[in-house]
Amino acid sequence: MPLKIAILASGSGTNAQAMIDKAAQGTLDVSIALIVCNRPGAGVIARAEKAGIPCLVLDHKVFADRESFDARMVQALREAGAELVVLAGYMRLLTPVFLEAFAGKVINIHPALLPSFPGVHGGADAITYGVKVSGCTVHFVEEKVDSGPVLIQAVVPVNAGESEDDLMSRIHVMEHRIYPQAIQWLAQGRIDVQGRQVHLKPGNTPRAPHDGDWLVWPPLEQGF
Repeated sequence: MPLKIAILASGSGTNAQAMIDKAAQGTLDVSIALIVCNRPGAGVIARAEKAGIPCLVLDHKVFADRESFDARMVQALREAGAELVVLAGYMRLLTPVFLEAFAGKVINIHPALLPSFPGVHGGADAITYGVKVSGCTVHFVEEKVDSGPVLIQAVVPVNAGESEDDLMSRIHVMEHRIYPQAIQWLAQGRIDVQGRQVHLKPGNTPRAPHDGDWLVWPPLEQGF
């Protein structure tokens, strides 16, 4: 049976679209049970509607506090039968109310190579610092920001003189590949977490061909 996932998003939904596309192609063995958006009018809402995926718009501003908002999301996700919660451009911190309800079942993607450059300005911070490589990280979510065990990382070079937009556009391309890949491994039951160490169990899918100026580890598999 496909893994039932829920997506939390706040913006345009490009990472959500990558998951929608891979699921529609049959490459990603998931059923997207629900998309929750906390910003009325965000682009991800139209993407959900076009794909025929249930979408719940919850404006966080009408709730008394973060805890009551998160409690409402927990209720909705449980009703939808979500087994994994995927943060895709979700721009709010999750409280213990949420994280305890889905302990070990929440993942996120960050546009930098954690543990370097955590926080909302990770991409810009990497350029400002002068690093020679940057990238993106899929990780489990814990209460501390961008601190959970790492599932997969992609590395891209930082070209001399390039703008933040140019770098981030290349990082986003890799986000749209490694995030669905990480979800697929979870759907296959191939992820084993021991403390901070995340181990990938062997599978039968061949590696994807290397087709660009990037490095991903664990390696991408065919279809991703």
